[in-house]
Amino acid sequence: MKEIIKHKFPYLLFFLLLFSCFASVYGQERTITLNLSKVPLNTALKEIEKQTSMSVVYNTNDVDINRIISIKVSKESLNNVMNQLFKGVNTSFSIVDNHIVLSAKNTKVDQQKKTPIAASGTITDAKGEPLIGVSVLVKGTSNGTITDMDGNFKIQAAKGDVLEVSYIGYASQAITLANTQPLKIVMGEDTQTLDEVVVTALGIKRSEKALSYNVQQVKGDDLTAVKDANFMNSLNGKVAGVNIQRSASGVGGGTRVVMRGNKSIAGQNNVLYVVDGIPIGNKADRSGDGTGFGGATSGEGIANFNPDDIESLSVLTGPSAAALYGANAANGVILINTKKGAEGVMRLNVSSSVEFANPFVMPEFQNTYGNLTGNYFSWGDKMEKPSSWEPRDFFNTGATFNNSFNLSMGTEKNQTYISASAVNSTGMVENNKYHRYNVTFRNTAKFLKDKLTLDVSASYVREFYNNMISFGTYFNPIVGAYLYPRGMNFESEKYFERYNNELGYNKQSWQPGGMGMDVQNPYWIAYRNLRPEAKDRYMLYANLKYDITEYLNVAGRTRIDNTYSESEDKRYASTISTFAGDNGRYRYSNESYKQKYADIMVNFDKQFAQIYHATVNAGVSFEEYDTKGHGYGGDLLLVPNKFTYGNVNSAVASVYETGGDSRTQNFAAFASAELSWNSALYLTLTGRADKPSQLVNSKEEWIFYPSVGLSAIVTELLPNSLRESIQPVLGYFKIRGSYTEVGSPIPFTGLTPGTITHKLENGTVAPFEYYPLSDLKAERTRSYELGIDSRWFNNTVTLGVTIYQSNTYNQLLKADMPGTSGYKYMYVQAGNVQNRGIELTLGYDQTFGDFNYNTTFTATSNKNKIKKLASDVKNPVSGELMDLSDIKLGRFRLREGGEVGALYADRRVEKNDEGYIPYTPGQTIATENTTPFKIGTVNPKWNLGWRHGFNYKGINASVMFTARIGGNVISKTQATLDRFGVSKTSADARETGYVMLGNIKMEPQDYYGTIYDLDSYYVYSATNIRLQEASIGYTLPNKWFGNVVKNVNVSVYGTNLWMIYNKAPYDPELTASTGTFGQGYDYFMLPSSRTYGFSLKFGF
Repeated sequence: MKEIIKHKFPYLLFFLLLFSCFASVYGQERTITLNLSKVPLNTALKEIEKQTSMSVVYNTNDVDINRIISIKVSKESLNNVMNQLFKGVNTSFSIVDNHIVLSAKNTKVDQQKKTPIAASGTITDAKGEPLIGVSVLVKGTSNGTITDMDGNFKIQAAKGDVLEVSYIGYASQAITLANTQPLKIVMGEDTQTLDEVVVTALGIKRSEKALSYNVQQVKGDDLTAVKDANFMNSLNGKVAGVNIQRSASGVGGGTRVVMRGNKSIAGQNNVLYVVDGIPIGNKADRSGDGTGFGGATSGEGIANFNPDDIESLSVLTGPSAAALYGANAANGVILINTKKGAEGVMRLNVSSSVEFANPFVMPEFQNTYGNLTGNYFSWGDKMEKPSSWEPRDFFNTGATFNNSFNLSMGTEKNQTYISASAVNSTGMVENNKYHRYNVTFRNTAKFLKDKLTLDVSASYVREFYNNMISFGTYFNPIVGAYLYPRGMNFESEKYFERYNNELGYNKQSWQPGGMGMDVQNPYWIAYRNLRPEAKDRYMLYANLKYDITEYLNVAGRTRIDNTYSESEDKRYASTISTFAGDNGRYRYSNESYKQKYADIMVNFDKQFAQIYHATVNAGVSFEEYDTKGHGYGGDLLLVPNKFTYGNVNSAVASVYETGGDSRTQNFAAFASAELSWNSALYLTLTGRADKPSQLVNSKEEWIFYPSVGLSAIVTELLPNSLRESIQPVLGYFKIRGSYTEVGSPIPFTGLTPGTITHKLENGTVAPFEYYPLSDLKAERTRSYELGIDSRWFNNTVTLGVTIYQSNTYNQLLKADMPGTSGYKYMYVQAGNVQNRGIELTLGYDQTFGDFNYNTTFTATSNKNKIKKLASDVKNPVSGELMDLSDIKLGRFRLREGGEVGALYADRRVEKNDEGYIPYTPGQTIATENTTPFKIGTVNPKWNLGWRHGFNYKGINASVMFTARIGGNVISKTQATLDRFGVSKTSADARETGYVMLGNIKMEPQDYYGTIYDLDSYYVYSATNIRLQEASIGYTLPNKWFGNVVKNVNVSVYGTNLWMIYNKAPYDPELTASTGTFGQGYDYFMLPSSRTYGFSLKFGF
């Protein structure tokens, strides 16, 4: 493999590190400038926090933050400003590290009467994690402190004093000192405040109260508790409204993530991923068309992120939440916020894990009936001694080693974060490997009296894949292992090649031959049909923000995300002739995938007359995606197994280039406004105009997408007496609703006049196949959403419900063109695909002393319906009418009144004129084409998840069950196993002596030889219930390690531990492709895996 990464990248990292060192020593004396008139005290305190980068902590019982004040100072010291603010009131202040501690004044006489003691202790959350910066105050005094990096505190007090413990987001506690014994304080979350700040579209921070749509948040720790090479798989079951399916390509493969159903027929339905406010191109490498002859889905852009770098993840299931992304928002958004450096001492965190994988769900095989001599079908007599060959033995125990560290350090002016990780994995199939290496640097610094903030980061990812597992029959080692004739010795097949003196090289050895399906020795495929691939990806990010006033700022961001990949396909001599020439075959290709993004925003945030608040954001953005590549391939010419360009037979070689038609750009202008009254009523308006390059020369080059949302905190609108009386039962109730119009990316380029470009294939220009459209439009989704969020019974129970409906118009429907037109196809824009559904989240969280129990149940139901397609469409060339009301896409069929995902069959057993099935023993029955009939749907009725968490004195455990209710799948694997006589079903039939087909008793071999090619006989329910994951860990006391090594946590975990219910012969949650029409069809897919892992985390 050639080295792709640019040599300039290490110098860039060096420059950023040098900049970090410079910025860390940059500092200025804390001086304050204020000009406030008749505003609440809280306004002044927030401005002081902003100008000093300090936090103000206080007990609301001691400080009246709504007291109206006026103050005008210029470059005054902090002490003088605080003295002016609290002159003449019963409040004192003290400065502890980077905290301003406010408390009520007291008399020294009372304090002197008490016995002085030194109080100390540790403060943690319910999970046992130390809390940093918790305020600890001696009630009625200015004597206070905060906890250190390990949650420890020490304070001088007196016996009988009351310690007031408070921390943002947690319920305050009052503890009376009785002795000098160290205290262990567990803080519970303050669910009554309910004013959590949520990062929304474009990185805009908003109060959770204000949101008029459903947003679900997942903490970074929840993504890494159970490791996965693709962290998106860890989301399964944890959030409502999301359907997650793991691809069957092995470790490092992609993941299909769909929210609220399939909306687009021709385009992608996968979600949009946004990292630190900026969309990323999530290009997945897909080969194969779902026909079953071969293909794989290798890693995607989001899969190679290091999950240990993720601070939090927000799931925006509906278009309303993603409205500011306009033309990319229809499929929902996953927002990822990455970690930054933290102020304080340097802290190093290390994480290491290893997990082992074995096949989870496999077909059932037989080993009692052998094969006839010279025959590769296992329809022979019953063997005296059962065969020792068990296909499960073909699979190895896969192993994945995951090691990472991150370093955080900083001052009040500058913070730095550095991380590195390595994932090294060997799959369950021979010679299937995946390696990934991540390096990240991030630095945040403030300048110009903290008015200017610069946030920069750089990341590099190196990935290597070897032999991603194909689905289908080509280049798939599973086929030979499954179909191997019973009665033959599979152990001998491990010696997959023999040296041929005449030819001078090793030839493939495989006793059964092609078996009528071009089957090869599984080990030959693993070691002599090599498909290595390497990727280099670098990402550069910068965010510059300037505070013009306390309520107005301007920010600009930019991101460059480039991926370079190289892949090879080496087929050694004696590979079956269908796939290679006598001397072998070689293919090489490389590709670059580049993304550029930039935006600038003006942000306004101000409160008026104490009860009104306005937040306005407006900006413009530009993004560009560009894919280019070239390659060549062909049979080898003279020297066997010499895989070079010069040894490829030029007479039959193919040379190609891509890129001219793969560059897309989009200009956008956007704005949002949020207006609120008394923190109880919120109105949100957004608008975005997009100009995608795919619409150049069309009638509508600009597209406008609006949205409106309302949110009402009902409990805040009630009279005080009524609110207080019901609070023990109902502490919080919000109702929300929204209407949105958004779009989906146009999946093709060159569809408008004057934009057609031609690919180069074998040195000649390939003709363009599609008729240009002068009135091309983007797909448009109109969505309604209504929901509630509530907390009950002293806020221990949470309930969120969302109902929605979306309709997607301007679908791209493919139609054939007459040959005389010069084109093969055209796209007709019509149709209406509707999705209606409900999302439900029910939670319970309660602490009983040192024990905490929490549970979350999620449920999602979506109903997809094709409301309209197209009929009587006029052909622009011939003038003839075309009917597009019934469209076939592989095993799927689109019909008005049907759904995107409906499975159809069009063959059946042939019957004679009298309606009987003619059958002669020893022969199969003929089949015939018939009118297509529906046999099922891949869409589930419900997706369920139920997670339980337990925490007790440093011990943490969790279990999660998931269920898919409804839907269907087809197993061509089971059909082929039946045909070859290697399935348990075929053996059971032989024990019975016959199989009934209608009212006819058939010989088992005749029966399975007839129906194996009829999909309707191999449709299974996709309903399944499983124990998805479980983990248990223990955080060791720091004193065991002399407080040098801290927060040592050891844990064990597992996934796919127990399939409680499943009727399909494979795991229905697997998918052959992340595309829309690659679902619900199994043709020798790699089995899903059951994993067991061990994890160790610690810090310094």
